[in-house]
Amino acid sequence: MPSSPAPASGAATSHLYAAARTPFGRFGGALAQVRPDDLAATALRGVLDRLPDLDPARIDDVLWGNANGAGEDNRNVGRMAVLLAGLPVSVPATTVNRLCGSSLDAAMQGSRTVETGDADVVVVGGVESMTRAPWVLPKPSRAFPAGNVTAVSTTLGWRLVNERMPAEWTVSLGESNEMLAEELGIDRARQDAWAARSHVLADEAWAAGRYDDLVVPVPGVDLARDEGIRPGSTAESLAGLTPSFRSAEAGGTITAGNASPLNDGASALVLGSASAAELLGAEPLARVAGRGVHALEPQRFGYAPVEAAQRALDRAGVAWGDVGAVELNEAFAVQSIACVDAWVARGLRDAEVVNAWGGAIAIGHPLGASGARILGTLAHRLRASGERWGVAAICIGVGQGLAVVLENEHAGTGRA
Repeated sequence: MPSSPAPASGAATSHLYAAARTPFGRFGGALAQVRPDDLAATALRGVLDRLPDLDPARIDDVLWGNANGAGEDNRNVGRMAVLLAGLPVSVPATTVNRLCGSSLDAAMQGSRTVETGDADVVVVGGVESMTRAPWVLPKPSRAFPAGNVTAVSTTLGWRLVNERMPAEWTVSLGESNEMLAEELGIDRARQDAWAARSHVLADEAWAAGRYDDLVVPVPGVDLARDEGIRPGSTAESLAGLTPSFRSAEAGGTITAGNASPLNDGASALVLGSASAAELLGAEPLARVAGRGVHALEPQRFGYAPVEAAQRALDRAGVAWGDVGAVELNEAFAVQSIACVDAWVARGLRDAEVVNAWGGAIAIGHPLGASGARILGTLAHRLRASGERWGVAAICIGVGQGLAVVLENEHAGTGRA
């Protein structure tokens, strides 16, 4: 399949103009004292600071991703971010929840809003404080129950499960990926090697200044870069960690070292029409060329990006052989390897174009923020390399995946 031509003159298009995010903090780490709505406001203010010519009153809408929404991120955290960031009260906002894919979903919805002509400028993003996610108590069906009541953590995974759900659908995220490793024959050694690569590449990217234009500081916090990166990680050092979900004797392969950690952080993007360039005082970084969504059995969620990305590419009219950069959110090393293996089999020319600046195993995965992080990073990678086509993809608990194809309209003008 040949690369798609540029959109016809007059065709509605959406473009990514700016990206910013906070550093991602470790669970209980440097960002633990910062409320999620304040993190969201920091990312929102940070991305608008990259477009000083934009009058914030001209923002048509804000769409914000958030997975939990059970604590300080309640009451429409997108709107809270707008107010806390000091934007005019006339700027509207909504909050999107597609679990880990929330902010990528926000970007997809925002791009459609631009393409329909309903908006010229939309800000999208997402936030999660997994540290500050509260415990919850279910309300009793009748007043004054005599027994004990158990508080349930909202940090990650299933909670208050409906008993009508089949048991195989509601296994833990880790067990789901142990099942995927078993199904596809992806051993512990490959997983540890992938995880070590993530740390090494993230450390190298920070050292090379790749994230200098993407990351904004959080006021009052001494955190200059992503907190979870472990320079010098090797497959050999990771091999010494104990499996977290199945015992080694039972064939367990997934550890704290080859899965993404729990994190706090926020990310933001500015999307707009082609004509918004004058309003924004900036050229776009990339064009949104295709979008894809896919779903399968809940316990196989880690594999869902395979088809989501294929659908996005098909809609963009692009083949895997044309793709020069991929940002895949690394929820687990095993599902990342599974997706990359499938894409290579479909024509991706080199697995090394995946997460070349490190991935979520090192950088972190604050659920609602990750989708906008990978999309913003992808746009910057395309501009730095001069490659034309890139894919951002993410797996989502309960069996879903999302993907977006970006086109670098200045392909060939970047630097290696």
